[in-house]
Amino acid sequence: MDDRIKSNFPPQIKSTMVEVSSELQSIWFHSEDFRDADEPMLPSLLEDSFEQWSTEAAGLALFQNGQFALFNKEGHEIIATVPLLALMGEGRDAAAAAAVADALTSRQTAAFEAAAHFAVAVPQRRRVDGAVFSVIAYVTTTDFVQIRSEVEACALHFRSCFYRKFEEIYIKDMLLQQQRAEKEAIRKESLFHTAKQLYNQIDVASVLSELLRSLEQLYPHSEVHLYLSQDHLNGDPRVKPLVFKNAEHDIVAKAFLNGSSVTEHDRDGTIRLAVPMTGKQAAYGVLCMTIGPGKWDEADLPAFLLLADTSGSAFENAKLYEQSNLLINELRLINELTKRLNQSLRLKEIFQFATSELLTIFEANYCCVLQLNKESNQFVVMSSNIPALASEQFSPEYGFCGMVYRTKEPMIISDYWHTRVVTSKLMDNTGSRSLIAAPIMVDGEVVGVILVAHKAPNFFSYENYKLLQVMSTHIGLALTNASLHAEVRRMVITDNLTGLHARHYLDEQIQNRQRKDPFGSLILVDIDHFKKVNDTYGHQVGDRILIQVSGIISAAIRQGDIAARWGGEELAVYLPGIRAEQAYRIAERIRMHVEGQTDPVVTVSCGVSEWTYEDDKISVESLFYRADMALYEAKGNGRNCIFIG
Repeated sequence: MDDRIKSNFPPQIKSTMVEVSSELQSIWFHSEDFRDADEPMLPSLLEDSFEQWSTEAAGLALFQNGQFALFNKEGHEIIATVPLLALMGEGRDAAAAAAVADALTSRQTAAFEAAAHFAVAVPQRRRVDGAVFSVIAYVTTTDFVQIRSEVEACALHFRSCFYRKFEEIYIKDMLLQQQRAEKEAIRKESLFHTAKQLYNQIDVASVLSELLRSLEQLYPHSEVHLYLSQDHLNGDPRVKPLVFKNAEHDIVAKAFLNGSSVTEHDRDGTIRLAVPMTGKQAAYGVLCMTIGPGKWDEADLPAFLLLADTSGSAFENAKLYEQSNLLINELRLINELTKRLNQSLRLKEIFQFATSELLTIFEANYCCVLQLNKESNQFVVMSSNIPALASEQFSPEYGFCGMVYRTKEPMIISDYWHTRVVTSKLMDNTGSRSLIAAPIMVDGEVVGVILVAHKAPNFFSYENYKLLQVMSTHIGLALTNASLHAEVRRMVITDNLTGLHARHYLDEQIQNRQRKDPFGSLILVDIDHFKKVNDTYGHQVGDRILIQVSGIISAAIRQGDIAARWGGEELAVYLPGIRAEQAYRIAERIRMHVEGQTDPVVTVSCGVSEWTYEDDKISVESLFYRADMALYEAKGNGRNCIFIG
């Protein structure tokens, strides 16, 4: 029988149950207790526990014959059951106070009698260290010897109610902490996902769109606006420019200027929260969120601040990426512009190309490039896509070119119609509203002005303004190179003394004309007895005579005719499209003016020759040979005359 019992109920089963039971007991709340830090919540906990206990134990005879009261560890009464009429008076209070004081001192159950009132006080101890945290007392008119054990039993019942209440609060606190932990985990996961998405964007528009979308998901009961301190065109109405108006009462301006979050509470419970969106280099704007009453949890503030910082860094990265791309494009444009400008050394071509390129680069409606004519001190329109302004001249004091000329600085006009600082023919005639302008500088002086206009207001950005400033510098360099080239070429093809062309230039031009024209004439002019003039008056006077004769020749011929110093005192004039008879008359006019206008008076001999397309041999040499022979004949016939060869 004993063997069967042992076989049917193995000892290990009992052992396992005991182990599980002990494990559960050790895991559960028996080891938990309130600490000194929980003292502020103890009075309310004691009251709630006393009320629950008194409700559960209300049927006991003790409640019919006496009164229970609960005291804190300082001996002050917290709460009591409804007193009986027989227990009202000083005797009740004295007996209860004496019993409670004795129980607190001895930490044991204490009894006291005063004025026919009997009191029993039972101290309540903590589970972990046995410290007294309260005393439950019972007052009656019956001898306490008969009721002491019953009061102690009631005290144990109260203690169990107290710790049950405590464990409920503890569990609720644990659940609340768990909910907060879960919410925090979800928030962190959402923030991590949002940060990842923000950093994945490489342009500003995508960053802003992702930020606003994420805020909608994270805070569905809120209204979000983003105020940017930088110019940015965005179709989302929630993205607005940051305007500093009444900064003392505007939380958006306060948050931006102070660099910290600002919260505003309305009377209806609505909350407005403004947080600056900052990066490593600067603050770029402010996130402003409006939350309805009861929808905001202060625990969400750190996450919102972190999101603002993350979005600021992502915005900054995207902005830097855009700026780097913009800089690369600007460098490419500048490189291409410089390359194309340097391909030509003709001023007219440079002006025309600059106008065309500027219209394309800035997507402008109109462009006008002006050059300062130092002789007339007027700005001349050298190139423009506005036919009405071709070759127009303006005073250095007029319009926007005058402003640029005076300040030597570029300028930008957002809306000419609303800020008409000067009168502008360009803006008025074309109906333009936006303008960027830059000076063309050479050696620190303004030699020209570039005007680029568009009909729409606020069309040009600050980046356009800076780019035009850089491009104007390269256009100025190209103009300088072309001017220097023209000057060098002029010096090469010009005789330094007379100002007439050099002989090799004359030869080149005659060759070119003989390929194109049907005929032309050549006049050779020789100053008579020029050696005698030098011997008589000196070489300085001789040089002056050469200059005078050269001036007379230049004044006597057309603009398209070519005068040159052929050598020594001999000068030459080529007359394209002129026959010998007419050339003779021009030579005669030169001869007469020389004789009448030189000081000292000198005379000239001239030889004239012509070529036509019908000649057997057409060349510069043959043309010069015939003119030279005619000149030789004129000298042999007494000088101061003209012969045709």
